[in-house]
Amino acid sequence: MAKKYIVGVTSCIVGIAHTYMAADALKRAIEAAGCEAKVETQGADGSENAITEEDLARADAAIIAADLKIKGLERFEPVPYISCPTEEVIKDAPSVVVELLEAIG
Repeated sequence: MAKKYIVGVTSCIVGIAHTYMAADALKRAIEAAGCEAKVETQGADGSENAITEEDLARADAAIIAADLKIKGLERFEPVPYISCPTEEVIKDAPSVVVELLEAIG
């Protein structure tokens, strides 16, 4: 069975520390769960490591960890996703990943 491909986006209100802390925690937790990961950050300097149309076409699911509305949320509509605050991912990313994986089967 192929590895699941999980994409994510992180964004906090200020766009500095929590955005990048959440991205790092999310990527590590996804990979620790045996999945492939790509995480976009929408920080003070704009978007980095952007999720492409190709990424979304092969994504099994997505995690949106944001404290405000992210740019381009509509592009995730065809992909099952969950949303949570960045703090939840920073504190316990593995639980967020498990919740997502249980939801998608």
